[in-house]
Amino acid sequence: MTLETIKARIADAEHEAGRASGSVRLVAISKKQPNDRVAAVLEEGHRCFGENRVQEAAGKWPEFRERFDGIDLHLVGPLQTNKARQALELFQAIHSVDRPKLAKTLARLAQEEGHCPDLFIQVNTGEEEQKAGILPGGADGFIAECRALDLPVQGLMCIPPVDEEASLHFALLARIAERNGLTGLSMGMSGDFEKAISFGATHVRVGSAIFGERTG
Repeated sequence: MTLETIKARIADAEHEAGRASGSVRLVAISKKQPNDRVAAVLEEGHRCFGENRVQEAAGKWPEFRERFDGIDLHLVGPLQTNKARQALELFQAIHSVDRPKLAKTLARLAQEEGHCPDLFIQVNTGEEEQKAGILPGGADGFIAECRALDLPVQGLMCIPPVDEEASLHFALLARIAERNGLTGLSMGMSGDFEKAISFGATHVRVGSAIFGERTG
């Protein structure tokens, strides 16, 4: 599947949902993808990418930024507090704020550095023990805590359980966002991004459908 095919499907899903054209941002998930595949997508003009790990991004993107202007890099994987300063330097958005300790670290670093990426709070909508994220019942309180720290919370992110209907989780995330006055919804991946758009996704995270299966 090509980048243009994915963009056309996003446009069709926006239209079907009665949403404005261009209201959904495509985050091309480039984690563990060979550099030549990433470069090919950059050559096509796409500039918004997602990485899972700070260390991998640090080894990949400085060189690409020397070659291509306007790269918008998003961290979509877990962030350790000891990598937070480096994350502030590398990323324009972090989708995985998931615990008070990380929020406090980001707030302190933002004060020191004078800037902070856009932040999304990860909600563990399936309440899965092995998965990161604030539980739905604690989401309102954590959003308030982050706002009290003057963090630029733009929205929420979720990764639905693989064996459950994704729509239920997209709807839950949208309800939490709405009652907290948040407009950003990072949800939907290669297999379900059109469904996520129908529930209000503003950022869809698509990897294998653009790049092909990861090599590592």
